Amino acid sequence: MVHFVGAGPGAPDLITQRGAALLQTADCIIYAGSLVNPVLLGLAKADCTIYNSAKMTLEDVISVMRENEKNNRITVRLHTGDPCLYGAIREQMDRLDAESIPYDDTPGVSSFCGAAAALNAEYTLPSVSQTVIITRMEGRTPVPEKEKLQSLAAHGATMVIFLSIGLVNQVQQALLQGDYTVSTPVAVVYKATWPEERIVRCTVGDLAESVHKAGITKTALIVVGDFLGTQYDRSKLYDPTFTTEYRKGSKA
Repeated sequence: MVHFVGAGPGAPDLITQRGAALLQTADCIIYAGSLVNPVLLGLAKADCTIYNSAKMTLEDVISVMRENEKNNRITVRLHTGDPCLYGAIREQMDRLDAESIPYDDTPGVSSFCGAAAALNAEYTLPSVSQTVIITRMEGRTPVPEKEKLQSLAAHGATMVIFLSIGLVNQVQQALLQGDYTVSTPVAVVYKATWPEERIVRCTVGDLAESVHKAGITKTALIVVGDFLGTQYDRSKLYDPTFTTEYRKGSKA
């Protein structure tokens, strides 16, 4: 049996109880390189075989899973954050389906959630933004033509940009081609929830300069939008004049 497990963005206590239990019972752990907090590997039992997938191809990973399945051994595929975002999990599952190897998926906490917590921020604010766009800048890995960063930026919604800090100059240019202005607030969160977490607050206009000055070159999210500002409307959810299924609103 193969268990895909989300590790959380960094802090080892963000892994679910189920995820921790699977790590403790695994006969083999294949973990996502430097992105996974090594503290989690300390949960493995003494005779567990551990592989670093940063040094492996898809074929290598599947070969290890296949061999473990033949020997009735439990494999945990340990991903950072939640593997449903940029985890290359689908291609692994398809290979396992083709070979009739059973698997399941235990969710984790994505770094975009960790970043919001670090910022004490809410991505969706009434009258500001009700949409969160999670995307990346095109680099060596292409993106669909209609999902170019400048096209998505045209919406002016809250945006979370993964895997793009090394292309920050191009990111800044693309954002300015959309609905953002030089004064739109930005936060760069380096290693959200890790002990070495860092936050750089700036604007779209000085994004590249701020990132270069901070010396951040990898493992960071760029979050963009007016949700980082101070102006928004009160929600209807707790408005005393708003009637819901559970309470009757009072007159204004």
